[in-house]
Amino acid sequence: MKALILNCTLKKSPEVSNTEALAQVLIDEMERLGVETKLIRVADHNIITGIKSDLGEGDAWPAILKELLASEILIIATPTWVGTLSSEALKVLQRINGLYPARDEQGRPVTFNKVAGFVVTGEEDGARHVVSEIAGALMDVGFTIAPQSYTY
Repeated sequence: MKALILNCTLKKSPEVSNTEALAQVLIDEMERLGVETKLIRVADHNIITGIKSDLGEGDAWPAILKELLASEILIIATPTWVGTLSSEALKVLQRINGLYPARDEQGRPVTFNKVAGFVVTGEEDGARHVVSEIAGALMDVGFTIAPQSYTY
């Protein structure tokens, strides 16, 4: 089983990311259970703003999307800023929305049988709101969201 963790901190590497530190706790547990994990820090990649799966030359999203589609688990990790998800997380959700019309050979969403979870740094300053925003966006394109599939 494979899990992709998208760290949507606003900080580029090698800056310390509290979001990544919290995500690492989850990664350690998944790896202990035999899940192969891959962490991508979104801010380190040129993801062009838009809603399509491929926006042409220089767009890093198609390679990340390939990793996402090869995984059974997607974890979106984001800080809470001004009561909502980071701009990097929003950009990721907008690009994932490009999958809305994509179907597998049985006519199901290409995200069928994929589950999503969330890591949010922040407390009652909007963390639960952030979880609900991301969950709603991912359910809309076919991800399964298990109860209490988040930490903050």
